[in-house]
Amino acid sequence: MAEESGTGVSSRAERKALEKAKILQRESERKIFSLVGRVLKKPEAERSEEEAAVLLLHRDTVEELCKRQVRRNVLKRKQEEVFDDAEELKSKVRQLAVAVKQANHLVVYTGAGISTAASIPDYRGPNGVWTQLQKGRTVSSSDLSKAEPTLTHMCIRMLHKEKMVKHVVSQNCDGLHLRSGLPRNALSELHGNMFIEVCVSCSPVREYVRLFDVTERTSLHRHGTGRSCSLCCGELRDTIVHFGERGTLEQPLNWKGAAEAAKKADVILCLGSSLKVLKKYACLWCMNRPASKRPKLYIVNLQWTPKDDLAMLKINGKCDDVMSLLMEELNFQIPVYDRAEDPILSLATPLRPEEVDSHSREVIAPPDGQQDCLVNPGGQAEEATAVQGGWFGRGYGKGRKKKKTAS
Repeated sequence: MAEESGTGVSSRAERKALEKAKILQRESERKIFSLVGRVLKKPEAERSEEEAAVLLLHRDTVEELCKRQVRRNVLKRKQEEVFDDAEELKSKVRQLAVAVKQANHLVVYTGAGISTAASIPDYRGPNGVWTQLQKGRTVSSSDLSKAEPTLTHMCIRMLHKEKMVKHVVSQNCDGLHLRSGLPRNALSELHGNMFIEVCVSCSPVREYVRLFDVTERTSLHRHGTGRSCSLCCGELRDTIVHFGERGTLEQPLNWKGAAEAAKKADVILCLGSSLKVLKKYACLWCMNRPASKRPKLYIVNLQWTPKDDLAMLKINGKCDDVMSLLMEELNFQIPVYDRAEDPILSLATPLRPEEVDSHSREVIAPPDGQQDCLVNPGGQAEEATAVQGGWFGRGYGKGRKKKKTAS
């Protein structure tokens, strides 16, 4: 027994000694990295003999720090916005116009970049949500219900009307494709729609379209909106697909429509998307086919995307500028958004009397300013106020918390 006890003590002592040795080694490595890093920051001509000797002694550390710097430079270049000059932009748009005319089944994939003209920030641009959070800056947003479809949204709607665009697959939750007049059967909102709440207790799922952002009370992986189904009294949920979730709702996600469109596509036009999320959805890219039999890919984005090397053409320009030139080449007029004809006004479900005060978000009102039972008379703010909840705001809070913890 004494031997076993002695062995146990010895074993614990050895483990502690080993752990202490590892800690000391890590501390020594950190000091070496710090020292070498300071030397490398100096111009070669200004380094002392001792500093030059340090670099020779720690060649592996020098090599690793140089590799890290290369990776940082590559990442920085990928985050930079690149603009084609006017002549190059026109030339590329002419090539795009030819592809659009010749396409038998053109599918459009859209991201946050098509909504920036509506004052909705993107995520990874220089002033994007995640970019600002990485810099430790506070981010807030005005009520996104105030946004209206952009020129790009209206161009896409016209191209669909002219039977040139067969389907639109969007990552955006802002509902602007729906509000532009694009038919719902031609639209897949993969990450949900901020104007739609549903009752999943009903079969089939019962949908309620509202005239305001329904995500005011929702948060990461918590979808309850605070209202209830008028039929079964079940709790209503938003349709937003949060990080780490798999969207299962048939509508407005319409994954079936997106997958079928991708299978038929011979041309895919990506507008304003970094494609860092979309690239993960294998069914959208037909990667199981030989390269020659995949849809031809055209990308419009100011920043690098992981699909650039596979694209037939990469256009470095703002979506509205590119689409305006494209419509000129195709000889189509760009329709103007008319709030009076906004489909959401006719699709919306009226709030019940007891639900009138269930939200405080901006309400989409008819152009004459007259509001009826569909809207909340007390919920419309006179001035833009910062929004910290919902599908956009919760991302802000999560990012700030992580940044604060890390510091």
